[in-house]
Amino acid sequence: MVNLHRARKARVRQAAQTAADENRIRFGRTKADRQRLADELERQRRHLEGHALTEREEHEKPRG
Repeated sequence: MVNLHRARKARVRQAAQTAADENRIRFGRTKADRQRLADELERQRRHLEGHALTEREEHEKPRG
């Protein structure tokens, strides 16, 4: 004998698991990927900050 209530719940759980697996593939990133991206963004920020003009340099008269 099959309990239809249990069978329906099992079917719903399986569908939810399948959707979750697809979303993990589509949207998921590993912790290492997130850290690598954060490191790259920080490196770019520091690079740009190092090339920014300071307030004093903006107000100096050009030489020449």
